[in-house]
Amino acid sequence: MGRLKTIGRRSFLIGSATILGGVAFGTFMAARPHENPLTAGLGDGEAAFNPYVKLTSSKITLIVPHADIGQGVQSAQAALIAEELDIEVEQATLSFGEPSAAYYNTAFADEGVPFMSFDDGSVAETMRDVVGAVVKLIGIQATGGSTSMPDQYEKLRMAGAVARETIKAAASQRTGVPVDQLKTANGAVELPDGTTIAYTDLAADAARIAPVAHVALRDPSTWTKVGKPMMRTDIPAKSTGAQAFGIDIELDGMVHASVRVNPRKGAEMIGFDATVAKSMRGVKAIVPIKNGVGVVADNTWRAIQAVNAIDVDWGPAPYPAEMDGHWAEVAASFIDERLDDEWRADGDVDAILSTSEVIDIENRAPYVAHQPLEPLNATVLVTAGGVEVWTGHQMPRFVQQQVARVARVEAEQVTFHNQFSGGSFGHRLEFEHIKQATEVAMTMPGTPVKMTYSREEDFLQDFPRQIAMSRAKGAVANGQIIALSLDIAAPSVVASQGGRMGQTMPGPDAQIVAGAWNMPYDIPNLRVRGYRVPELGPISSWRSVGASHAGFFAENTLDELIRRAGADPMEERLRLVNHPVHRAVLETVAEMANWGVDLGPNRGRGLALVESFGVPTAEVVDISITNNGIKIDKVYVVADVGKIIDPINFENQVQGGVVWALGHAINSEITYADGMAEQTNYHAAEGMRIFQTPEIIVRGLENAEKIRGVGEPPVPPAAAALASAIFDATGKRLREMPFNKFVDFV
Repeated sequence: MGRLKTIGRRSFLIGSATILGGVAFGTFMAARPHENPLTAGLGDGEAAFNPYVKLTSSKITLIVPHADIGQGVQSAQAALIAEELDIEVEQATLSFGEPSAAYYNTAFADEGVPFMSFDDGSVAETMRDVVGAVVKLIGIQATGGSTSMPDQYEKLRMAGAVARETIKAAASQRTGVPVDQLKTANGAVELPDGTTIAYTDLAADAARIAPVAHVALRDPSTWTKVGKPMMRTDIPAKSTGAQAFGIDIELDGMVHASVRVNPRKGAEMIGFDATVAKSMRGVKAIVPIKNGVGVVADNTWRAIQAVNAIDVDWGPAPYPAEMDGHWAEVAASFIDERLDDEWRADGDVDAILSTSEVIDIENRAPYVAHQPLEPLNATVLVTAGGVEVWTGHQMPRFVQQQVARVARVEAEQVTFHNQFSGGSFGHRLEFEHIKQATEVAMTMPGTPVKMTYSREEDFLQDFPRQIAMSRAKGAVANGQIIALSLDIAAPSVVASQGGRMGQTMPGPDAQIVAGAWNMPYDIPNLRVRGYRVPELGPISSWRSVGASHAGFFAENTLDELIRRAGADPMEERLRLVNHPVHRAVLETVAEMANWGVDLGPNRGRGLALVESFGVPTAEVVDISITNNGIKIDKVYVVADVGKIIDPINFENQVQGGVVWALGHAINSEITYADGMAEQTNYHAAEGMRIFQTPEIIVRGLENAEKIRGVGEPPVPPAAAALASAIFDATGKRLREMPFNKFVDFV
C-alpha cells in the first residue's frame, strides 16, 4: 500500500505546511536544551546532573515527571533511571518535580501526523521530527496518549548514565584511579581494591565538575531491572492505605470547600438563595464563582451538605436539552459541509459499490463518564507572592497557566505540587475544578482552601467521552471483503478540550477516526472519512480517546462484512492484514485461544484487532449463553509495544483496560435530560462487577521497532470482540453501546 495515497488531502497539506514552517523557523533550535530546573536553589555540595537526577550528601533524588494516575508510571520511570545509575529504586527519593519545559513530551508527535505508525519513510519521519521539535520548543509537559514510556525510554536511561559517569569522574579525581578502572553498584563506586564510596559521599566532588557529555547506554542483555518483573513502588503504600492522594492533603490552618456549578455545562448561574446554608454548622463563607457557588466550611462533609442546601437558579443549556437532539445533530452531520477530512482513499470504492450488492451498517457510541474513584479536588493557597496548588494532574505547566489567568498573576508565580491520583482515564486533563478552587481561595488570602467535589458534582461536571456514529457501505464477493466505505461523525474532542484551555486547534481532528483510518488491512477498495459534528455537550479525552468509538465502529463493521461473506473472522483478517507486526499479534492470539476449536452449545467467540497509539492489540472474547443472560468467560489479549518495561505491570494494565472497556460497553452511558446528565453516581453508570469479570489471559510481544505505551490500547478492541461473540452465539448483531439495552448479562 502506498504511503501518500492513503493520506487525506487536507491532512497532507497541513503536514507539509508544518514541515515548511519548521524549516523556516529553524528546527535546529530544538537541539537546544531547556534550562535544568534542578539547578535553581542548589545548595553547596549538591549536584544536579540533568533534570532527572539530583545528588546531595544525604540522598539521591530521581525526578519522575509523568503523572501517576494509577498506571504505575512512577515506578517504571524510576526503574529506567536506576538501571543505568546502578542503584536500587528503594535507595532513591522519588519526586514528580516542578513543572518545567525540560520535561517536554515529544512522543505526542506520532499521534500528530497523518501516517501509519509503521511508515518509516522520509516524509513521515520528517513530519514526526518537526512536530516533536515544536513540542519541545513549546515545552509541552503532559501525561496521556500512552506516551509516558515512549517519551522517557531513552531520556531517563541517558539521565541515569550521565549521572553515573559523572559520579565516576568525581571519584576518579578524588582517588586518582582512572575512570575505566572504576565500577558502580548499589549506589556506590567500587575501586579496584574493593573499596567503595557511596554516591552521596561524592556529591560535593560531583558538584564541582561538569556532567559528562557523552555516554553509552548499556546493552539490554545486561539489564537487571528493565524488562524484569518488578514490585511497583506504590504497591506497599496503596495496599496498606498509607498512600496519600490529592484528596488527602492536609495543611496548617486549612479550610474545606465544595462547589456547585451549573449542571448544564457552560451555562450561567442566574442567582441563588443561601439562607439555609449560612445557618448550617461549620459554614464559614458562601462564595459566588463563575457559573456557580461555593461553600467554605470546617470540613468537607459540612461544605458539601451546605452547598447542596443552596437554592440555585440555573440558566439554560447551550446545547440540546434532550438526547434526541444530540443524536439528531450527529445524524445530520454526514454532509459535505461537515467533512472534516478523508483519511483513507484506497482503490475506487464508489465504482465497486455501484456494481455490487451494498451492505449498509450503522453503529453508535454514547457519551460515557470518566468516573475515577477519587473525585476531583484541589488545594489552593493564595498569598501576596503568588499561588500554590496541590492536586493530581496530567498537565502541570498548563495548571500554572490556567491558575495564573484566574488569579491574575504570572505563571511563574504559580507553584504546583503534583500528587498521586486515584484514577483519571482522562478526567485529570481538565482544569475547571482547579480554577474554581482558585476562585474560592482568592476570597481567603493566606488560608489554604481544599475544594472537593461531591460524587454527584463529579458526574454532573464531567466532560464525557464524545458521542459518535458511523455509517458504512460494504461489498463482499467470493467469501472476501472487496469494498468498504466507512464514515464517522463525532464532535471534535480536540477542539472542545482545547477551547477550555484557551487554545485554538486548527485542522482536522484525527481523533474522530483514530483506530479506523489506520486499520492495518489491505481491503482493495477502502475509504475512511471523518465528519465533524458541531459542538454539543462539552467533551474530553477518555481512555483511548477517539479509538474508543472509531475502533469499535471499524471492527464491528468489518466483522459483520466478514460474516456476511461467509468467511472465518480470523482467516479473513489474516488474509487482509498488511504488516508483519500486526500479523504476529493476530497469529499469537489465534494460537493462545486455539481458534477454530468447537466451543460446544450455547457458546460464542468473537475477535477484534485495533491499533491505537501505535500498538496493535488483538482480543478474542469467549461467552456462554445462560438462562439469566450472557456470561463473559474468557478474554485472550495480545499486544505489541516494542519493549515491555515491567511484565507484571504490563499484564495488569492490559487486564485493567479490558475490564474497563467491557464494563462500559455493557453497562455505561451518560444521557442528558433538561440539559443535565441523568447519571450522577455509580449505581447509574456501573462498570464491570467482580462477578462479571472474565479470566483475562495476556501475552506481550516485542516485535515492533518503536517502544510504545499500553495504558490505552487494550480498550478499543474489547467492545467489538464482545459484539462479535454475541453474534456468534445468538445471531444478534449489536451496533450500539451500551449492550445491556439489547441483551442481558450475568
